[in-house]
Amino acid sequence: MTDQIMTVKEVATFLKVNDRTIYRMAMSGKIPAFRVGSSWRFKSSEIDAWIESEHNSMQSPILKKNVS
Repeated sequence: MTDQIMTVKEVATFLKVNDRTIYRMAMSGKIPAFRVGSSWRFKSSEIDAWIESEHNSMQSPILKKNVS
């Protein structure tokens, strides 16, 4: 299985945010990342899974109405 490795700039473009935002998120562990020397790298499959988990965590729970 081949997993594409992305740079900070590629992830920033993909998420439509500033490069600095990605650096801050990577340094704080808010986005899945790893370092190669002094450069941050990201697995595309982990970014996709992270997006899905962030999306799911933002969904409000469905409230069921009790009928008496």
